Amino acid sequence: MATTTPTTTTATATTTTTATRAPRRRLRRIADYAVLSVLAFIFILPVLYLLLGSLKPSDQVLDGLTGFLPTHLTLDNYAHVVDALNSDSTGYLWRFMGVSLLVAFVVVTGGLFVNSMAAYGMSRLKWRGREAVFTLVLLLMLVPFESVAVPLFYMFNDQRNTLYIQAIPFIANAFSIYQFHTFFRSIPPSIEEAARLDGAGPWRTFFAIIVPMSKPVFASVAILTFLTQWGSFLWPVLMVSDPAVRPLPLEMSVFQGQQPPDWGQILAFGVLLVLPVLIVFAFFQRWFVQGVASSAVKG
Repeated sequence: MATTTPTTTTATATTTTTATRAPRRRLRRIADYAVLSVLAFIFILPVLYLLLGSLKPSDQVLDGLTGFLPTHLTLDNYAHVVDALNSDSTGYLWRFMGVSLLVAFVVVTGGLFVNSMAAYGMSRLKWRGREAVFTLVLLLMLVPFESVAVPLFYMFNDQRNTLYIQAIPFIANAFSIYQFHTFFRSIPPSIEEAARLDGAGPWRTFFAIIVPMSKPVFASVAILTFLTQWGSFLWPVLMVSDPAVRPLPLEMSVFQGQQPPDWGQILAFGVLLVLPVLIVFAFFQRWFVQGVASSAVKG
């Protein structure tokens, strides 16, 4: 009479359990992809409408759902935007875009330098009062810019219509410091101890060891800072009245206010405004995803 050994019984049960879980795991994965696909479709609809509308005649832009139909596509709207902003009276499109790029570049590069060093000092160096300073930084994250815009306006009123006043107030950023601080705290202290034994000081340790290890968080901060600064509108409205130093979002508001509004040209202007953001994200995408994933795991 044959007998079933415990090992055989356990192996059979394990195989059965695995075979049962496999279809469930497959169905869960299909459901996840279906939900993510629906969400991606919903989020991409406005961008798709923006792109298709910029390629259509103005009388067909506001036709409801038919605006998604790729019919009568043309680049005339882009040509009209370039022609409309190509004189001393209206300003030049390349100058508006150059101002926005220059200001965003200064804010991003200066912010990466200042905020990363501030976060490194608060997360890795030991000094009296660092926890109190970091708590103050966290509290500053709760203060919206709109609440301090008017005091800043009166403080820098004599510096209006300059390029540097559009960038200087935004280089130091509490949220960027918090992002760097969170990432730096996850780095093992043994790495810095080894560098210290080799004779490296805080500056050399930061630039030669910490910075190369922190590419994901640098990319994340760079993208978020560029996105915020590129779309900045309230501060330029308060501080800029000279077309020579007018950034692109402010010029789009002026362009949109012309009567009667030409929606095809307005959407074409919108595409030109969004395009640099997409390029920056595509360039830093790999490190940005790594930074988000590592923050989620370590957080």
